[in-house]
Amino acid sequence: MEQALSLAKLALGQASPNPAVGAIVVSNDVIVGQGYTQPPGSWHAEVSALKQAGEKARGGVMYVTLEPCCHYGRTPPCSQAIIAAGITEVHLAMIDPNPLVSGRGKEELEGGGIRVYVGEHEEEAKEINEAYTKFITTGMPFVTAKFAMSLDGKIATKSGDSKWISGEEARKYVHNLRYTSDAIMAGVNTILIDDPRLTCRCGGGRGGTAKKQPLRVIVDGKGRTPSTARVFSEPGKVLLALGRSVKPQEAKDFTQVGAELLELPSEGELVDLERLLRALGKQEITSVLVEGGGILLGSLFDGGLVDKVIAFIAPVIIGGREAKTAVGGKGVDKVVDSFKLERVKVEKLGEDLMVSGYVKG
Repeated sequence: MEQALSLAKLALGQASPNPAVGAIVVSNDVIVGQGYTQPPGSWHAEVSALKQAGEKARGGVMYVTLEPCCHYGRTPPCSQAIIAAGITEVHLAMIDPNPLVSGRGKEELEGGGIRVYVGEHEEEAKEINEAYTKFITTGMPFVTAKFAMSLDGKIATKSGDSKWISGEEARKYVHNLRYTSDAIMAGVNTILIDDPRLTCRCGGGRGGTAKKQPLRVIVDGKGRTPSTARVFSEPGKVLLALGRSVKPQEAKDFTQVGAELLELPSEGELVDLERLLRALGKQEITSVLVEGGGILLGSLFDGGLVDKVIAFIAPVIIGGREAKTAVGGKGVDKVVDSFKLERVKVEKLGEDLMVSGYVKG
């Protein structure tokens, strides 16, 4: 099952909106087939593993990180392929939360005379598919708030300089986060101040740009994003979420640079972020990595829209009352009402600390 989980991780960012699944076929204690979910419309993990195993699958055991599907989608049901291959025993890390499957795949396997065991490494499997689980049960993407800050909680100096607070290892890790996310979200001030590329620069060989780029989402309440911003000249798609009506010339300018425009209600400079996330869900965006700045992050926290936090803490002190903090917004009046994290992990990346956890509901 550990090997199957390792395979499942290879599908992250590539299989969406399908879950990232890994599967192993074992015969006489020897692995004879293995696979992981391919891009939508192609083979699922179980079928990939069965095809590699061929006739050796007959009488064998399968280890799979998610309950096999039992319905026709872009591909035929995996449950029937497993039964037809002659597998005698299946180990599932977790039941599929998809209402179309949830328990039915297991029942179908058992109905085909296969012994089924559930729960091995279940927590690891759930973490791999945390975005899929939220999306398939709510229609909303899983939102991760990511920021890098100094030891005194600053994300930039009073002059706005922020390069680089975190070290090289942390920055490399962020590109891995981008690679496994469906979308990257940033506020207009981040675009105006830093003019970032917001691309994933990993998986392309020698540190090059990855072939598959996440959707870049710019949140812009007043429509201040220039069509000359660097995000529009990079590979991949850009969605500009505006808090006002689009002017004809703007529409023409942004269409010419390949941007998609989305008009949303706003309050002052703040775009209706819940409406934005629901719109992304309708586009089958299952995961969003929010990269700043403090106004956008604060609004997401104020709206209770953040699922996970990944914070990089650098051993530097910036100081300054006017220096920007990681999370703006309204905040809370009392510490007892603060946003609390659970399942917290602390890791060291170079000289930096990475603290991650899930926002308590």
